[in-house]
Amino acid sequence: MGLVMTLTQSSRLGLEAGCSVFLEQGLCLPYPALKASRSPGWDGLLPTLCLSLRVEFIKLASENETVNLGQGFPDFAPPDFAMEAFQHAVSGDFMLNQYTKAFGYPPLTKVLADFFGKLLGQEMEPLKNVLVTVGAYGALFTAFQALVDEGDEVIIIEPYFDCYEPMTLMAGGRPVFVPLKPSPSQDGELDYSSNWQLDPTELANKFTSRTKALVLNTPSNPLGKVFSKAELELVASLCQQHDVVCISDEVYQWLVFDGNQHISIASLPGMWERTLTIGSAGKTFSATGWKVGWVLGPDQLMKHLRTVHQNSIFHCPTQAQAAVAWSFEREQQHFGQPSSYFVQLLQATQHKRDHVTRSLQSVGLRPVIPQGSYFLITDISDFKSKMPNLPGAEDEAYDRRFVKWMIKNKGLSAIPVSIFYSVPHQKHFDHYVRFCFIKVKCRAGGGKVSSSSSRSSGKKGSTELC
Repeated sequence: MGLVMTLTQSSRLGLEAGCSVFLEQGLCLPYPALKASRSPGWDGLLPTLCLSLRVEFIKLASENETVNLGQGFPDFAPPDFAMEAFQHAVSGDFMLNQYTKAFGYPPLTKVLADFFGKLLGQEMEPLKNVLVTVGAYGALFTAFQALVDEGDEVIIIEPYFDCYEPMTLMAGGRPVFVPLKPSPSQDGELDYSSNWQLDPTELANKFTSRTKALVLNTPSNPLGKVFSKAELELVASLCQQHDVVCISDEVYQWLVFDGNQHISIASLPGMWERTLTIGSAGKTFSATGWKVGWVLGPDQLMKHLRTVHQNSIFHCPTQAQAAVAWSFEREQQHFGQPSSYFVQLLQATQHKRDHVTRSLQSVGLRPVIPQGSYFLITDISDFKSKMPNLPGAEDEAYDRRFVKWMIKNKGLSAIPVSIFYSVPHQKHFDHYVRFCFIKVKCRAGGGKVSSSSSRSSGKKGSTELC
């Protein structure tokens, strides 16, 4: 039995002389005196990061009468079977009001191991290969804290979900960015997220002796890109060559459109041993407020996550876990059939994507058609050329000024795409904005969108896009 934290990890968590370190089985041993250090990521850096910018635009939308297509969550009910499962968890067995196992409610870890074990081609043990977390956000944070040490490099593919950078910094790591590059398109030609690709040489050059992890997001937010098998094989080859862990954020795996296929990188040869696969019940069952997520991976990585989890969150709400377990058990019986919620949600979401795409095109915007997820980005270059001097600070990115103008003047909220890029690259991508189409209710007539919860003030139900 060995310690499950390295000396550097212990120091980063602030252990002092005389403290003890927990072992996985709950035993304690004295730890030698350490000089605790605090990552600079906690001081001064966080207020300037993209996360606070996204929150700023969400706040602005809430203060104005808008159709909010900025935030990424459904505004419709989860499926009936999931709601009934939650109600049963609350009103049924009174022991579901108490603690369950720290690393996950046993029926949930079992069904996750069974369900995803088949998809990944692995014999998964619930106690070793599954960790239930407070949402996928909690899974990501736990992974970074467990595996990234001070000075480690983490490769992040741009555009990226905006928590990856601050979580890297908070663990003491250094983000290393590599962009997806859009292929040139002809005038009038539709653009697709599949046209945005990595440069293999540029990606390979980002790997160094300090590289600890690469973060993969497929289908991706904000672009909606689904990485092809060839692209995943490139990433896998480099991770294996340089002995790098892959943190694979796959929360939108059930929302892959147009017959495209989601492939988990952990299913590729040689990748299970070095991949953490992260999922979300919120995205799976349209219940983001339940905050139930999970990490799947090999025990030699998962044991470090369990240590962080045990000494921070310790335990996730039992009733929500029970509801998710019952929902997965139901889905197992219908998986791949027309009665499957995953099939039904995919069909409905693709219809919404198509509706929003047509609406954006009808007002002169150029959407990048996503292969998956809740989101699409759209090119606002034509508006930038016609309205170059929108109000705002002189050095403020154009997409941020455009979104503020749109919120205040058109009653429509979106998120500027430049906030999903590292600072040096933001100026190259300030002519895109992101819309969340999961909330759209399709109506006859082009050029309008509506949302079930509609405007932030609850008054009106649709808006002209521009």
